[in-house]
Amino acid sequence: MQFVKTRRDIVGFRSAHWSLPTWQVEPAVLLFAGYTRSQRTAVGVLAASVQQGLTTPDRLLGWAARMRPLRRAAVFREALGDMGAGAQSVAEIDVGRVCRRFGLPPPRRQVRRTDRSGRRRYTDCEWDLPDGRVLVLEVDGAFHMEAGHWAADMARERELVIGGRIVIRCTARELRENPERIVRDLVALGVRRLYA
Repeated sequence: MQFVKTRRDIVGFRSAHWSLPTWQVEPAVLLFAGYTRSQRTAVGVLAASVQQGLTTPDRLLGWAARMRPLRRAAVFREALGDMGAGAQSVAEIDVGRVCRRFGLPPPRRQVRRTDRSGRRRYTDCEWDLPDGRVLVLEVDGAFHMEAGHWAADMARERELVIGGRIVIRCTARELRENPERIVRDLVALGVRRLYA
């Protein structure tokens, strides 16, 4: 157990939903994220709390403003903006950062599609191309390399291609370490830069 001293109004952080003295999700997550060592872990815990439906980007933004000063607040605001636009993972947030850096339009995120068998699917990122086609970028984290996930991803990709979309994939690591190559491919496939 580690004890820390704070000037924050921790009584105001308490949740009214439990009889035990627990904090509301938002201040707990934001303080953890503000002081964990890794910035990626920090953003990841925010994304996970939103993706799991524990909170919303707007509620986290409101609490971040209320909890000033908050370490990494600027990073959190940018990431929460991407989450508000539909990003549900750190890798999808990275796509938004790469688009801003290289002047690409932001993609539509988590677009709901129905496959031929009637199953609901969601794509990571989509752009409408000038020729009317749709370009889909799927960003694969490490768990996609497991055989079961890999096989399911291939089947899902076939369903999307049959629907007339262009599907390309990259790894989350490639997106972090070599975004220029992914941007070149997106532009070569028809995504237009916002500025020259």
